[in-house]
Amino acid sequence: MYYAREWHTASVLTSGKVLVAGGLGVGGVIRLNSAELYDPSTRMWTTTGHMNYGREWHVESILINGKVLAIGGMDDKGRLKSAE
Repeated sequence: MYYAREWHTASVLTSGKVLVAGGLGVGGVIRLNSAELYDPSTRMWTTTGHMNYGREWHVESILINGKVLAIGGMDDKGRLKSAE
């Protein structure tokens, strides 16, 4: 993992890789909008796309088309009502 984080999400994708997104960064100050993929077969992490908002305490759902939807959570101003 490139960025230490807590209060993130971890979703198992249809490929078997694990998508880790968002969360609270080191020191508990910065909400992360970054995402990383973990490949259990190689035990390697790679960075991938990012969200529009840094968010923690959010949920993610894997959609039928394989895309991942991040919903709600909190940013530095309070509760988020958005999904992306």
